[in-house]
Amino acid sequence: MKFFSIFTLFILQLFTYFFARFVIWLFAINTPIKRKFVYLASFLLGNGLLISALFFRIHIMFRLSAVWMVLLLFTLFTSLIILFLEYGCRFIFRQPEKRARGLRMISPLILIGFFALALYNAYTPTVRHAKIVINKPLAKPVRIGMAADTHLGVLVGARQLDKLANIMQREKVDVILLPGDIMDDDTVAYEAENMKPHLQKLRAPLGVYATLGNHDIRQRRSITRALEEAGITVLTDEVKLVDNRFWVVGRPDNLARDRAKTAHLLRQVNTQQPVFLIDHRPDEVKQHSTLPIDVQVSGHVHNGQVFPANFIVKYLNHISYGYGKINNTHFFVTSGFGFWGVPFRLGSQSEVWVIDVTGQSAR
Repeated sequence: MKFFSIFTLFILQLFTYFFARFVIWLFAINTPIKRKFVYLASFLLGNGLLISALFFRIHIMFRLSAVWMVLLLFTLFTSLIILFLEYGCRFIFRQPEKRARGLRMISPLILIGFFALALYNAYTPTVRHAKIVINKPLAKPVRIGMAADTHLGVLVGARQLDKLANIMQREKVDVILLPGDIMDDDTVAYEAENMKPHLQKLRAPLGVYATLGNHDIRQRRSITRALEEAGITVLTDEVKLVDNRFWVVGRPDNLARDRAKTAHLLRQVNTQQPVFLIDHRPDEVKQHSTLPIDVQVSGHVHNGQVFPANFIVKYLNHISYGYGKINNTHFFVTSGFGFWGVPFRLGSQSEVWVIDVTGQSAR
């Protein structure tokens, strides 16, 4: 962890250097004093935001620091595209001054384009469909609607909740599973913006079930109360037999030090019937694949949220995104309906999963 922190800090300084170089090039800053000012201002701003976020633990500073890092990343991507165009345009625009002037004109448009795409991906959910057959009897197929990491708060509110409810209604899901991080740390914005009537629209014939994620655990009592008042069943190391057809098992995030082991929870379950597990993090998929669990739904990793973090979470998790099957257990890890920190997604998109589960007797 210490090495990772040092490496991240080093990368931040490197990206800041390239950002300063981009600004100097974009505005054609030629005087040494002005160049030094750009470098100094960039490093002071970036490191100042990071230090404020880490040491003073101010929530808004975390967001601003995240915005700054996304800006550095998108500026780097823009610079690489400009560099490619520079070499490509040499055969068309042979005059260096004319070529540089043209590239300076389009570079802000490219940068804005990255932000526009990332904003679109964050607020425009897509629907992923999957069909699976489990190795247990199931009288009728079950259609699961799954959405994780809504992160209800200042940046995700009533409008997004209405989108989620409309998707679930349109897809005619039988049951809705919410694998954690329902709120963005607390219920302040949820209550201030009166999101309860919008969350109450989230309905399914066989119920709505949720468990708590790492952003819910800190205020677990108030968040659990808010969810239950909206008609959502919160499963905290609990099991539920639904319609006498299948079991739903819910575990809180591993920040809950007192949480039960999955094997212990399954002692309360008739494992001859289908078992659907809601577990916020996909960090125990190998262990769970040895248990009589048919479907596990998880979130947490956001599919990296912003490229190239996709590769980092893929390295850290056996299943970091999408669908995977180990032994007889089907795993689904979603990139999330909301987002963490800032409303930007690149290389990932806000999404809802619709999973059709068929049993042996219904083939």
